[in-house]
Amino acid sequence: MNMVDITKNISVGFGKPLLLLAGPCQLESVDHSLMIAEELKRAVEGLPISLVFKGSFDKANRTSVTSKRGLGLDEGLHVLSEVKKKAGLPVITDIHLPQQAAPVSKVVDIIQIPAFLCRQTDLLVAAGETGKPINIKKAQFLAPEDMKHCAGKIESTGNKNVLLCERGTCHGYHDLVVDMRSLVIMRKLGYPVIFDATHSVQVMGGSQGVSGGHREFIAPLAYAAAGAGIDGLFIECHQDPDNAPSDAASMLPLNKVRKLLETVCNIREAVKNTNTNNTGEWTF
Repeated sequence: MNMVDITKNISVGFGKPLLLLAGPCQLESVDHSLMIAEELKRAVEGLPISLVFKGSFDKANRTSVTSKRGLGLDEGLHVLSEVKKKAGLPVITDIHLPQQAAPVSKVVDIIQIPAFLCRQTDLLVAAGETGKPINIKKAQFLAPEDMKHCAGKIESTGNKNVLLCERGTCHGYHDLVVDMRSLVIMRKLGYPVIFDATHSVQVMGGSQGVSGGHREFIAPLAYAAAGAGIDGLFIECHQDPDNAPSDAASMLPLNKVRKLLETVCNIREAVKNTNTNNTGEWTF
């Protein structure tokens, strides 16, 4: 498996601490982001976890045109810069347009490609050309083995710092289902694998013009993913999810994060050397 260096002190891959990408769905303000960042630092204290703060400056794929999209590029990057400086954390955000890659790369430690856009060649190439680690979310309509083509577009630029992220697959029209085999399949492609535990419980779209979700399934899916073998975990969290500007029904309450992480780390440790070879792949 390819090892990916996020910072001088953080690497992700088999045998490394769990990479945690966590924070609110939308960036709301400097103060709000710093509050969540400090709470997350306390939540991972003493655990074998490398924390990266996540926040989106633009939610460009909201269900309805009337939904809140976020702070925008300039203000969003300002907020992320303040989190890096004052909380001392690496940061990750997503991009939706090729021209966003260069300015975003000047601030963030990881660039994220949204699931709906993971086959957009120009976007992937622009992200790859920054040289930054790229977290590619697997599209809801894509088979896990086909992620090799998405990763290949990044690698065509000479950038091999690729992470692959599972976030559920369309089942019917609105529901998502997580096939844990996809984590094994994507790991065999040679890249560190991340599991998105919160978007995986979404109910997409719907007649009310917003995505719903089933928050009660976040923990069991995260535990199952830890058992299957993951290198990182993606969690959107908020101190008051029901009143957040986006993804209200699928975010984890901030005060529940520590307990979930403790169990994930225990499961991950239990299976680390069980039925796997030295690359973390399952063998029998």
